[in-house]
Amino acid sequence: MPGAELRGRVAWVTGGGSGIGLAGAMELAKSGARVVISGRTARSNEEGLAQLKKLGEAEALRLDVADRKAVMAAAADIEKRYGRIDILVNSAGTNIGGGKRNFATMTTEGWDEVVAINLNGLFYCCYAVLPGMRARRDGLIINIASWAGRYASQLTGPAYNATKRAVIAVSESINMEECKHGIRATSILPGEVATPILEKRPVPPSAEERARMAQAEDLGAAILFVASLPARACVNELILTPTWNRFYTGGLEK
Repeated sequence: MPGAELRGRVAWVTGGGSGIGLAGAMELAKSGARVVISGRTARSNEEGLAQLKKLGEAEALRLDVADRKAVMAAAADIEKRYGRIDILVNSAGTNIGGGKRNFATMTTEGWDEVVAINLNGLFYCCYAVLPGMRARRDGLIINIASWAGRYASQLTGPAYNATKRAVIAVSESINMEECKHGIRATSILPGEVATPILEKRPVPPSAEERARMAQAEDLGAAILFVASLPARACVNELILTPTWNRFYTGGLEK
């Protein structure tokens, strides 16, 4: 039975109050995992938690992943109360809004914010869970990267392109160093997905355009697929795009 092995597992999903993170958290909860979501915004945490509690055991933590000490404390608290973190899904992410994400328009503060969340925050979360996974000789880390991490574009900008490419390298490094401890990491690289981050684009896509994109639940299914595989199997990288992939047509270069 797909997902049956997740019963009794503990999953921590960052950026879990909405979008891809919430979709993944919902699939994990439906498959029997105890899910802890975290995010910076109390409202999205509460709204996400309300949906999750209809599916299984869940809780929400207010957390800014860019805060190293807060991340370490959150991981320690989850492990203290539940005894383990079996699955980490790093879905917290951001980009520069207001059409100021390219070299000619961006600020160093914008760069720092994207790096702090997309790269430093992701690293802090991985670093926090690895000792417990190492001790149990088992663990799964799913890092949400991006199509832009493999194929940079002007639309997403240098900060997003660089951090999402770095996410892929972090996952590769985990597999390189930790496979001998039974730990596996996956980078999931979505193309266009109809999630709230689209509102940060210089020209947010129309409802019609969003309907043709991949949806958050498609990525939720991908997260569940990776998590449901036996521990002997590692999906190193998974690229998932809409069939109507506008990056192929050149329509999303600017």
